Formats: sequence, structure tokens, C-alpha cells
Amino acid sequence: MNKSYINGEWTRGKSNRNYDITNPFDDSLIMTVPLATKEQVAEAFEIAKEAQKAWGKSTVEERRSVLHKAANYLKENRDEIVNVISRETGGTILKANVELHLTLEFLEESIKYADEIYTVKEAPSHVEGKLNHIHRIPLGVVTSISPFNFPMNLSMRTIAPAIALGNSVVHKPDIQVGLSGGIILAKAFEHAGLPKGVLNVIMTDVEEIGDELLANPISKLISFTGSTAVGRKIGEIAGRNLKRVALELGGNSPLIVLSDADVDRAVDAAIFGKFIHQGQICMIINRIIVHQDVHEEFVTKFVERAKALTYGDTSDPNTVIGPLVNKTQMAKALKFIEDAKAEGATVALEGQRIGNVLTPYVFTNVNNSSKLAQSELFAPIATIIKAETDEQAIEFANDTEHGLSSAIFTNDLQRGEELALQVDAGMTHINDQTVNDAPDIPFGGNKASGLGRFGNPWVVEEFTITKWVSVQTKYRQFAF
Repeated sequence: MNKSYINGEWTRGKSNRNYDITNPFDDSLIMTVPLATKEQVAEAFEIAKEAQKAWGKSTVEERRSVLHKAANYLKENRDEIVNVISRETGGTILKANVELHLTLEFLEESIKYADEIYTVKEAPSHVEGKLNHIHRIPLGVVTSISPFNFPMNLSMRTIAPAIALGNSVVHKPDIQVGLSGGIILAKAFEHAGLPKGVLNVIMTDVEEIGDELLANPISKLISFTGSTAVGRKIGEIAGRNLKRVALELGGNSPLIVLSDADVDRAVDAAIFGKFIHQGQICMIINRIIVHQDVHEEFVTKFVERAKALTYGDTSDPNTVIGPLVNKTQMAKALKFIEDAKAEGATVALEGQRIGNVLTPYVFTNVNNSSKLAQSELFAPIATIIKAETDEQAIEFANDTEHGLSSAIFTNDLQRGEELALQVDAGMTHINDQTVNDAPDIPFGGNKASGLGRFGNPWVVEEFTITKWVSVQTKYRQFAF
């Protein structure tokens, strides 16, 4: 279980370096992984290229059978998988169950569009006797790179559609969560009888392999979920090599509470959407923008709720706030807190560090242009910004380089939807929080939050090639 999965074989990493996967709550050792080398990654691409030639010709029944069996494997081992996700990611039992549920949703949705390749549609022609056939064929080899926060479903979000549509995959999970993000999924597809080489899971890190995953010429698409900074680098390399990208990057998602909002319901949503998984989600509520007419009521109720959240060991099903994923994330969070105090933000709730756990912080009187408001916090730190008007609230929401998710609370649903179209984000939710996902919606961000859309049917376009084949059935007269 501590090996890479290459060409259908569990393969020991050939690096002289190992990586210890630990439980973020107590730093206890889960597993030691020998890292794969750059040469093994290059080998995996060659293997994936050859395997895809046959898999790309598989029948829809063969692809659907593999996807069904992989889903059954995850269902049959649900309890053990939930336990691993919780231990490895530092997530609560609730978070781990949500993650597995989303994983299965993405996998099962892919079964529905496994018949999209080799479809033929006709298009009209202005040339007499010409038939225009539009074909959809597999793209080839897909590079998949997933993050530490929701590693299983964010890996499956790429792996499942790629396999369903006749592609092969070279996948690298974040090594911190290599079991949840890679090995368990490889086991599921191995159990399902996926042909060798169609899915290759590489257990390694960037220090070991450099840019091999990005620059290897065999890959036709790079699917990445992670920071905007890394996404920009991927975009540069992909652009030079004319590769496609599917990028879900950083967020600075606003929750806007308008003057006519139901404050109690807005607080309910804000507590969940800010503090689930300790705020370590790209779609998490990063800024809470509240109209001045309801600001005081909102702050009072929000602080009381945040103060009451339970924290500690995520093996306890009652725990809400668990550990941050590693000490680097903790150091970043503590620096944000220090800087916010120096900038003059008001501490409405003072949290504390207890081992690897950071209890909730709430800041008010936050300037929307401050470092605190403009940074992706990835921690249980809430920032509340007062807006004088609803229009100013929308302006504040858009005043960021990011545009992933957003939310608006209002009792005027028609106006809420009109305002939603003014928010420069890929997704806006009325009377809900910002953390929403589903396998059949166009999931993705604007601006520096990403490129491309996941979800059926949009992901089909991303992961296939559309090809025009014309058939001239009558002799065509040419001008010369």
C-alpha cells in the first residue's frame, strides 16, 4: 500500500528519499512511502500512451462495467475508507463521509456519458453533395494532479471522466494524502479490472520529479486543483507546449448578506461555509460582507456560534474543528492573524492554538483591500466586512483577483439572482453558503480561480477531441 501503481503493478519508488504520511492531529505515523523518480514518471507516460491505444477502442459496455465495479469497491469498503480519509487529511468524520459521497457521485455520473465518444453528428453543408460528420474521440493521455484538502473526490473528478471517455491517466496525488488521493483509487480500479497502464498513480513529490508531469510531451491535458501560483506556472508550461489545461485554483469567496436577509439563516450558512474542514477548501467563505443595517446582529450571532464549535481529535464524531494539515499551514494562519491585528482589524473572537488545532478567530472592521481580506486564508479565520449599501457589497465582492464561488442572502429571490449575475465568479448561490459541488453542474472559476469547467456535460468537451470529417458524395467542380 506504500507503492506507486504503474502498468497495473504495485511498484516501489526508486528514489533514495522516503516520505512519512502522518495524522495531522497527533503527528502519528500512518505510512512511509519510497518516492518514485522522474524516470519512473516518464516511464508511466510511455505505458499510458500504449495502454490508451487499446482502451480508446474499448466498448461502452466495457468502460461502464469497470466504472460500476470501481464504485462497488468503494461502497463495500466505505467504513475503512472514511476512517483513512479522516486520519490522513485531519478531517472530521462528517467531512470524510461527504468526501466519499462526492467521489461516488463523480464516478457514477461518468457512467452516464461513457457513450459520448465515437458519436457522430451531422452538420449542414453549403457544398452540394458534401456530408459533414462531427466525431468525438478520446483525447489521449491525461495528467492529473490533486490537492491535500479533498484528495479523493478531487482526484476522481479527473480520473473518472478521463477513463469513461477512453483516455489513460498519469495521476499524482499530494503525497501528504497519498492513500486517500491515490492508492485507494488505484485499488478500486485494479479490483474493477481496468486494463494495465490505463491508470498510473505516482507516489512522489515535486522536489523529486521537477516539471516532468507538466512538460512530458505525451500528456495532452493537465488537470490540476491547487493554488493560483502553481496554476500560473502550469499554464505557462502548458502554453509553451500547446497542451490543454483544466485548472481549479485559489478562491476568495464572498458571502454577501443584504439588508433584507434572514440573519439567522445567514449565520447558519456562514458558520458551516466558513469552518467546514477548518476552512481548508478552495470554495470556503473567505469574506463575509454584511450590509450595515444587519451588521451588528449578524456579528453578535456569528461570534456566539463560532465560540461554541467543538474542536480536537477528529476521530471523535462530535468534533467540528480539527487540525490544519501541516505546520506550514499553521504558520501561515498565525501570520495572517498577526498581520490582521497590526492592520487594525478588530478581534471579535480570539482563538487559540492547541497543538495542531487552531480554534476559530473572527475579525471585524476589516478593510476589503487589506491583506487579510485579499488573501486565501485556508484556516478557521473569519473576516467580516461592513458594506454601506447592497451595491457596495457587490463591489467589495468583485474587488479580488479570484472568482470561484460566492453566495448572496436575501429575501428577494428575483433581485438576488439579478445581483448574482453581477458577481464575477463561476458560481453564485442564493440563500446558501459557498461550498457546493455536484457532478452535473458547470463547476469552475473566473479570473485567477481557474480555466475550464468540470461536470456533465461540460467535462466531456474538455476531455475529448471534436473532429470534422466530410464526405463528398458527388463530384465537386473546382474553380481551377
